[in-house]
Amino acid sequence: MTAPVLLVIAHGSRDPRHAATVHALTARVRSLRPGLRVETGFLDFNAPSVPRVLERLAAQGAREVVALPLLLTRAFHAKSDIPAVLREARTRLPRLRVRQAGVLGPSPLLGAALERRLREAGIRPGDRGSTGLVLASAGSTDPEAIAVIAEIARELRHTGWCSVRPAFASATSPAGFPRTEDAVRALRDEGVRRVAVAPYVIAPGRLPDRIVAGAAGADVLADVLGPAPELARLLLARYDGARLPAARTAALSA
Repeated sequence: MTAPVLLVIAHGSRDPRHAATVHALTARVRSLRPGLRVETGFLDFNAPSVPRVLERLAAQGAREVVALPLLLTRAFHAKSDIPAVLREARTRLPRLRVRQAGVLGPSPLLGAALERRLREAGIRPGDRGSTGLVLASAGSTDPEAIAVIAEIARELRHTGWCSVRPAFASATSPAGFPRTEDAVRALRDEGVRRVAVAPYVIAPGRLPDRIVAGAAGADVLADVLGPAPELARLLLARYDGARLPAARTAALSA
């Protein structure tokens, strides 16, 4: 039986680095699972759009697609935008079965990717006890997404960092979540001698650039998660989680 197509759905950005990073990530996914068809569609700004990719797949005879949101938390795009786009596609393309996979986070693989970027930026295991960490995410007003970021920061506190503070880049960050520069300043005020900023974002763009600007007072700035091997493995894990239950059900009813 032919495996479903994996359609990675990215938000899109006017910043060309965003699409380049997404394509580098999907290329890594293909390298990990040769033979799996992996496509990329964007919600906005970049081509091809998600509806156009689905139309092309249906015209080429594809029967099943796993649509995977390239999102770290379940916020507005995962709960509203993407389901609406997929519902409309199912109506127009009734012969194409489209299943939406879960978002990427939370996952230990995301933590491993974050650790990789911090190591690449120069953080050694022995540095944690004297280093404060700012976990800088894009930001959200969704309570579920906010709770996830707060929980990740709490978990990181138990891995040896002398202090961990979550921060949001968005101007609509909720009360209690500082901007990156404010979190860096707060750690300095606590007496933390070394501060590292870890962007908890996938690709460059407007909000990640705010994180970079806000990290000007830090000692270490890690890169975005980008095409980290752990992230590519996580995409495949979410894909398998969406398709395998259906495959088992089909086998039992055969």
